[in-house]
Amino acid sequence: MVGRKRKSATVAAEPQPATPEAPASSSSRRRSVRVASTGKTSKYFEEAKPESESESESQTKTKSKPNSARRPSKKIKIAEFESASDDDDDDDDDDDEDDDFKEAHEGAPEGHVEESEEEDDDDDDAPPKVTFIPIPKLRDTGGIEYADDRIHPNTLAFLKDLKANNRRNWLKSNDKEYRRALSDWETYVAALTEKIIEADPTVPELPFKDVNFRIYRDIRFSKDPTPYKPHFSAAFSRTGRKGPYACYYVHLEPGHCYVGGGLWHPDGPALAKLRASIDERPERWKRVLMDPTFRDTFLALPAKKKQDEEAVVRAFADKNKENALKTRPKGFHPEHKHMDLLKLRNFTVGKKLEANVFTRKDGIGEVVGAVEAMVAFITHLNKIVMPDPGDDDDDSDEDEDEGQDENDEDDEE
Repeated sequence: MVGRKRKSATVAAEPQPATPEAPASSSSRRRSVRVASTGKTSKYFEEAKPESESESESQTKTKSKPNSARRPSKKIKIAEFESASDDDDDDDDDDDEDDDFKEAHEGAPEGHVEESEEEDDDDDDAPPKVTFIPIPKLRDTGGIEYADDRIHPNTLAFLKDLKANNRRNWLKSNDKEYRRALSDWETYVAALTEKIIEADPTVPELPFKDVNFRIYRDIRFSKDPTPYKPHFSAAFSRTGRKGPYACYYVHLEPGHCYVGGGLWHPDGPALAKLRASIDERPERWKRVLMDPTFRDTFLALPAKKKQDEEAVVRAFADKNKENALKTRPKGFHPEHKHMDLLKLRNFTVGKKLEANVFTRKDGIGEVVGAVEAMVAFITHLNKIVMPDPGDDDDDSDEDEDEGQDENDEDDEE
């Protein structure tokens, strides 16, 4: 069987142009798609390099690709960069790689490549810079143990330092000291709560967060930019530090410690009830203010004026004149007999205490004594603004007030 002779690949198969006289070849015969080879060498042709050189070059190019996942070696790139500048026979691909390398190094000139490598090596070899910020240690206790029924002197010292360094970064660096002082205050408040409940059973036992005032200040609408209050404080009432009830207030601050209570700036409806009570039942107010324990504790009066009702009422009004009205409240006669009380918008009292009252072993008793002197006053305010069932059915007091008013009218006649 004679084999079919194949055409040589070196023979150029020149296609015949299609003419009207000579139609194109039949569709059944497939046209060859081989590229014809010629004896002339293309200007883009590059002679094949030895196998060892091509492999080394391919490995070098693979490592020098800028998009490679692994960081390229500086020495290899520098070698390629120098060889590219000296070799005039490099093709366009090599020129593109050189441009990418220059762009990656922010267009550094040729003479500065090795200098940048030396600078990088110096930075890598330099020791790391470490900044040490000393953390303040806890203040020594001085041999005094922390106790629940009194404040440790370190707590007062912390509040004093906070007032002198009222900054966020200072408190952050002294966070441990702050936590210890706050814990000391919390245990004292817990011990004081038990004593207050014994004096006024209407005060419930509430969690610390419900009676304690936070140390952070609201500076959104304040001219004072200091972020913290330099004191600890707590309020005890039927609803804790918030709510409509009158409360007992304890304030711990170096040089400004005190105990107080009452209603501070009550809302409109509560204030209207208080003024109506002053107008309709003034004797109840006089009776509460004339209580010997209350008067001697909170109203500093000479011995001669302690029995003078007008002097006692005036002293109470002077204690609360800070936010008082300048003129008479609407709906009352300008010549009202108790205008000093009707102008008030605060109904509070307070007593200053020395700091050692809170640090002494038996000092909590003096704080409780001031609270006990306010019980009748706090109860009186709560009966007016938030009366319990049956509080307004005190007929004896009403008859007494009416009888006193009639006597006052007879005296005026």
